[in-house]
Amino acid sequence: MTMATQNQESVTLLGLRLDSFVIGAVASTVAIAGTLTVSGGPIVMPAIVGLAVSAVAFLRRPSRARQVAAANSYSKETVSAGIQAILSGIADPVVVLDAAGQVSMFNAQAKMALPQLATGRSLSFAVRSPEVVGAVEQVLREGTLAEAEFQEKVPVERSFEVRATPIRIDGAAISHGKPLTNVVMLFRDVTAAQRSERMRVDFVANASHELRTPLASLYGFIETIEGPARKDAAAQKRFLAIMREQARRMSRLIDDLLSLSRIELKEHVPPIDEIRLDAVLREVIDTLSPLALECKTAIHAEGLAALTVTGDRDELIRVFENLIENAVKYGQSGGRVDVTLAETERGISATVRDFGPGIAPEHVPRLTERFYRVDVADSRQKGGTGLGLALVKHILNRHKARLQVSSELGSGASFEVVFPRRGAA
Repeated sequence: MTMATQNQESVTLLGLRLDSFVIGAVASTVAIAGTLTVSGGPIVMPAIVGLAVSAVAFLRRPSRARQVAAANSYSKETVSAGIQAILSGIADPVVVLDAAGQVSMFNAQAKMALPQLATGRSLSFAVRSPEVVGAVEQVLREGTLAEAEFQEKVPVERSFEVRATPIRIDGAAISHGKPLTNVVMLFRDVTAAQRSERMRVDFVANASHELRTPLASLYGFIETIEGPARKDAAAQKRFLAIMREQARRMSRLIDDLLSLSRIELKEHVPPIDEIRLDAVLREVIDTLSPLALECKTAIHAEGLAALTVTGDRDELIRVFENLIENAVKYGQSGGRVDVTLAETERGISATVRDFGPGIAPEHVPRLTERFYRVDVADSRQKGGTGLGLALVKHILNRHKARLQVSSELGSGASFEVVFPRRGAA
């Protein structure tokens, strides 16, 4: 019989499965127990039996090597699947790098934010940022947390804050007497926060500038009337007319600012009223007829379809007042403004078109920004505040509608508002 066969032999004692080595230990213990029983009497027997059972239990206890082997019996695939499941539950993009700086795993959010990510490749293939690469190198070299920021310009502008954290795993491979370090990288998209902050700063700067100019004019004319023009009735009359216009300009600006704030507060609350859009357009056209006559511009709105949308009547009037008034003022050289309303495959479409000088292509994407003007001097001269199309955008967002602008220099501009059909998502 071979030694391997002998080691595999076993018997069952007291319900325990024992190998040949343990059997020998038990037999010796029983022999000793028999001797002590003869000499010492039956009182010693329970202690000896307990000693035998203890010896069996001790011999059956797994060794440290066996414990490590059992712990390592879990496959790498099982561990990776568990970690991947944890990463998938994190809302921010997360990337895990191995001790060589190669991508070992990532979650779906990371793949969406960084499409070039791939396991087994360096992070620099997906993130072309010296700051981020430097942060990874610092973590691998020093084993300390590192942070960085980077921006992407294409396909859209985005900004990220990156936090690289070292992770040391006991029992991992050893390099120079130390366990190798993995890196967990958390990417936080701060694009929206930075845009909001930039918008707030621009808004305060523009609003203060827009108010400062008419206030300075009022202050200067008041000083003139009190001083050199104190006895000049003609000059006083001319200056008072200018002061009145500047005061109206400030009043319009404040009204637009308040309207914009009110609309933003309830932008997330959808309207519930059923509004006849053709009736709204006719009311706005009637209201702006004196302005059109003054600008020598004809507004054509024949054959408006009787269509109903879900909306807020006052806000819809504000939308088309802005669009038609802009068409009359800035497209008056064309002498004509067309207003149409029809139901299309995309939804209910209301279009305001002028035949004036048109808008250069580089200005079209920014028309709905606050205080943005194609021609600042011309806009101020015509009483514009730079907030009209920003109001239009926020109102249409509340109505789940879209504004589409098309224009060619010398051929006028077209502003189309497309509303979803009633009951459509």
